[in-house]
Amino acid sequence: MPSTKQYGTAGPANQAIGGVPTMHYFDFASRGRGQVVRLMWEDAGVAYEDIRYSFEEYPDYKNTVIAEKNPTTTIPVVELDGKILTQSYAILRRFARQLKYDGETEEEKYWADAMCDIAIDWRTLFIAAFFDPNKEEAYPKHKETDRKHFLKALETQLNRHDLSQQGPYVIGKNITYADMVIYQLLHDEGLTQEGRKGLQEYPRLKQLVDAVEDRPNVKAFLESDRYLG
Repeated sequence: MPSTKQYGTAGPANQAIGGVPTMHYFDFASRGRGQVVRLMWEDAGVAYEDIRYSFEEYPDYKNTVIAEKNPTTTIPVVELDGKILTQSYAILRRFARQLKYDGETEEEKYWADAMCDIAIDWRTLFIAAFFDPNKEEAYPKHKETDRKHFLKALETQLNRHDLSQQGPYVIGKNITYADMVIYQLLHDEGLTQEGRKGLQEYPRLKQLVDAVEDRPNVKAFLESDRYLG
């Protein structure tokens, strides 16, 4: 059976998004695209219901419970105020707009979107390598090729763009959903752990990671039993 847990107490952030959302996602520790949404909720103080499906049981629910909510049968799926939200980045951007994690000016909004899209391209290749049937060869190759390419690209953009130069976040001093996307990808690639050992050659990315983890609600989440590694 999927596990179901309630987190937080509904407050102003829930009013901003229209209620208490329910997340349907894999029981994949604190990882994946669905976790980016959870991370934003945690940071913003959103109370939510979390329904997790193990990889073993998910096929039994994919063509029944999930198919009734999303014809593509993919997750995450979010239920909120009688509505069903699908497609992870569309979900994320919706909540970013409602919770003011999308920037203020058009330039800030554009730059957050652009940096998010770079991370999306990277995650697509990461997932392909990580779940490759021949992972023992595919993932080490990914780490030496695509991963290094995207690390360098993000580091360069953070150092080059006038908004990012104001740091520590993508658009400067204010966090956006793009920071959450980048942070989660670095986390899932194992680059935020072990004293940021994997980011020693990328100080601007390390600065972003430190800034995200130093946020009071994120720090509390990472130190709680809600964080599953």
